[in-house]
Order: sequence, then structure tokens, then C-alpha cells
Amino acid sequence: MPEKTLTIHPGDNVAVALTTLQKGEMVSCITGEITLQDNIPVKHKFATLSIPASSTLKMYGVIVGKAMQDIPQGGLITTKNVVHATQGFELKARNTDWVKPDITRWKDQTFNGYHRADGSVGTANHWLIVPMVFCENKNVDALQEALVKSLGYKINKSKYESLTESLVGMYKSGSSADQILQSAVSLQETAGTAKIFPNVDGIKILNHTLGCAGTKEDTQALCGLLAGYITHPNVAGATVLSLGCQNSQLAMLEEAIHQRDPKFSKPLYLLEQQAIGNETEMLVQATKKTFAGLMQANQLQRSPAPLNKLVIGLECGGSDGFSGITANPALGHLSDILVALGGTVVLSEFPELCGVEQNLSDRCVDDATAKRFMYLIRDYFERAQAVGSGFESNPSAGNIRDGLITDAMKSAGAARKGGSSPITAVLDYPEKIVQPGLNLLCTPGSDIESTTAEVGSGATLVLFTTGLGTPTGNPIAPVVKISTNTALFNKMNDIIDIDTGTIITGTETVEAAGERILENIIKMASGEMPVKACVAGHDDFIPWKRGISL
Repeated sequence: MPEKTLTIHPGDNVAVALTTLQKGEMVSCITGEITLQDNIPVKHKFATLSIPASSTLKMYGVIVGKAMQDIPQGGLITTKNVVHATQGFELKARNTDWVKPDITRWKDQTFNGYHRADGSVGTANHWLIVPMVFCENKNVDALQEALVKSLGYKINKSKYESLTESLVGMYKSGSSADQILQSAVSLQETAGTAKIFPNVDGIKILNHTLGCAGTKEDTQALCGLLAGYITHPNVAGATVLSLGCQNSQLAMLEEAIHQRDPKFSKPLYLLEQQAIGNETEMLVQATKKTFAGLMQANQLQRSPAPLNKLVIGLECGGSDGFSGITANPALGHLSDILVALGGTVVLSEFPELCGVEQNLSDRCVDDATAKRFMYLIRDYFERAQAVGSGFESNPSAGNIRDGLITDAMKSAGAARKGGSSPITAVLDYPEKIVQPGLNLLCTPGSDIESTTAEVGSGATLVLFTTGLGTPTGNPIAPVVKISTNTALFNKMNDIIDIDTGTIITGTETVEAAGERILENIIKMASGEMPVKACVAGHDDFIPWKRGISL
């Protein structure tokens, strides 16, 4: 019979309900038999010991909150009796010893990727169309529309277009609104033409709302981010449209590209509207040059690469009370395998590392790296405070409803995606990943902004855990959705790729789940197994705006 509760760490005074528990029910915990004082919804937490007011609550072996009133043994943990609280952190001795997983099974495995001139290997081969400023978004849209259908990158008619045509027919034949609402729906897509360039996976645009009227910091960050995408292993080349007068100048972009790849040799076409003058002429030039670039990009084919060429982004969104005990630690085991193989993983979302700073800083390979992490997370927190907020505001309504009562509780579970290996580098947004091993990247907790940043720093595939469900994707990197519970996997199977609810039912260990995910992503990185966010066209791209508008 599956366990009903879980105490994650021997030092915890809070346990997780693995199923819905009733008031008066007796359950077995690490502290012995407990009679529950409240109904405990599945995924929520209860006190395994009596917790006096002003005392701290512990999960994962760290402080995750403070009691606002006496909480009896067996009492439900809620936002009414607990507030966010964390332990402090400071520079201490290095603690980089770790138990490496057995990698015998993986050391000779390969994936089929796109080998680039700089030695990196992509999991996809896309062409980018990039606006330097939001003023060019319309032109970028026009350029993409001119290319995607005629080159076979879009179906002729989507299932929703077909549905709308069917509804129009019903309306013209006199159907009422109620009849339309109750009508049976048949969703069918019309197949498009075959791809003209079969070795180019897609033509992707990076529309955004920045490029002018912001701070110099945001302008420089945008240029760095766009350079990260243009030089990315999953990108074959790019067409860039600039207005001309904006803050984010083409020269800044070229400098950022040079900093990331001094020997950059991909096809890159830069067009400035105010210099060319005529909008139609600019789009004609852009279309011709993009077509020529696609011809060049199509010459590259997939070939085998060792797994240490993978750069994996670790992300979570729509987290629930199971995230920290199923999907996230499964990714932690996978992360340790990749690091042991010489690969690279990146953990971001700094507001969701709140409360585990001491553990992470201790794992940094040297004092300088630890100091940089502590500086960046303190600076971020102070910026949040300056605008009347703080990391304690991070949990969403959905997080709280599904058992993540405080940011520290959420963070302690989120950090488990990073496994136990030493931290080899700490990066500020939008710096490039250059060190193998576990990297920390300063980003917001916002799913799309963080995913955008991880890919901009070099992640070639993103593993995204979710307990509530989210369709987040990325224009150039596969974003693999991993559910923390089987109910979600069954309910949202059209957007979720992999389920780890098997850990809750006891049919699979955390380690076995992590290794199953790794087997799947080898196929996904090779283009052999479709990723649902890619199939659905979830091409989300939101740069992080740190400053104010001017």
C-alpha cells in the first residue's frame, strides 16, 4: 500500500500529505503515530510536532516559515498560521564533496545533433528573424508570414480555422447560439506542403517590447540576449531588422555577438529601415537574403555527439506540493548524471532559491564564485524591496492552493532540480554559459522570462517541471514538460511529455524516474521524439526588463 505521508528530512517538523487525510485520522510519521487535528488536503503540510508561536518550521532540513500562532501536532499548515521565514547565509568553507552517480550506462551513449563551428552541438536547426526594437515587430511578422507557409513550416489551415469555418456555415444556415455551443466539434488540420528545406527545423521570430525608452542596463541586456540566441547552437543564422534611431543599435548587437563568439561565421543579415528608406524594399531584401541563408542552413545534417555536449536548462512553473518530492529531485538525479559525464546544466529563478542560499553558496567551487552568488541574490532582493515587494511575494495563488505556503517552502523544493554536484559558475543575466557542470543563472521566477534567459545563455534543451500545468515553450529550444503528479499528466496530456507521479504511488524511485527522463531527452535532442510544446508551436519569448521606462 502506498505511503500516506512523507517527512522529507529527519530534522523536519512538517510532513507532506500524499493523499487527502481526514481530521481524527491516525497517521504514521517519522515522529511516530499522530492524530490529525484538521483535514489535510493532498499535497498540503501538517505539523509532526507541536510548534509554538514564533518558532520556525523546517522542511528539506531548512527553515521554510515561522509560526504566527501555536500549531498543534497534526495541525494543518496554512497562510493563516505561518509566514515566510528563512535562515541567514554567509561565506563559509567550501563543501564540494559529492557522491557521483554510476554513469556506466551512459558514458558511451550519443545523441544526434547539429555540430557548429565553435564546437557546440545543437538539438535543433532554426533560422531566426529578430527585431532590434518593438517598432519592427510588424515587419518581422510580415517577413515570417511570407516565408513559413510557402516553405512548408505551417499547415495550410489550422484545426481552429477549420472549426471557425464550420461555425460560420452553421450561422449562415440559421443555427442559434445555443445550437452552436452544443454542436459536436471535429477538429481537423489541413496538411501543408512538404518542407522545402528539410534540414531546417523552423523559421522563428523573437518579437519583444524592448529596444528603446528603457535604461542602458536593459538595452545592453537585450542586445546580449539577442546575441545569445543568434550564436546559439540551435540556430543556423539570422535576419535582423532595425529601425535605426533606437537605443539598441546594431553595433551593440555585433559587439555582443563578437564577445560570445569571436569567430562567428553563421550567415547574418542586418537591415536598417531608416537607412534603406522604403519599407517594401527592406522586406524584399530581407526575404531574398533569408531565403539564401536557408539554402546554406539546409546543408547541415544531424550527426552523433557525446552526451557531454548537452546543455540542459532546469525550470519549473505552476509548481505544486509534490514538485519538491517527485519531478524536481528526479531532475536532480539526472543533473548529477550529466555533470558526472562532463555535461552542463543550468539552474535559475533566483527568487526561488530563497532560503537555500547557504547550501548553494557552500557548494560553489571557490570563494569568488560563492561571493558572486551571494551578491547577486542580495542585490536582487534589495531591488525587489525598493519597489515595495520581496521574495516572499513569489508564490502564486495556484502554488498556495496546492500546498506551497511560503516562498522558502517553494524554493527548497525548486532547488532540488540542481542535484548535489559542485557549482562551477554563477552567471548574471544574460551571460553565456562557458563552464561545464552545474551553473547558476540570475533570472526572475517568472517561467517564460527565466526559460527565455536560460536558452539565451546557451541551454539547448529545457526540462520544465509542473504540478498545475503550463504550455510554456521557446522558439528555438525544446521545452520538455514533466508532471509532478499523474492526475495532471492524464488531464493535460496534450502539453505534458513525461509523468513522475509514479514516485508518489511507489511504482518508481526518484532515481529510476530521472534515468527514464534522460532516456527520453536523448531521443528528443536527436529529433526522434516530438516535444509537445514544439508541436503545438509554443514559441514564448520574453526578455527580462530590470529597469524602468524613461
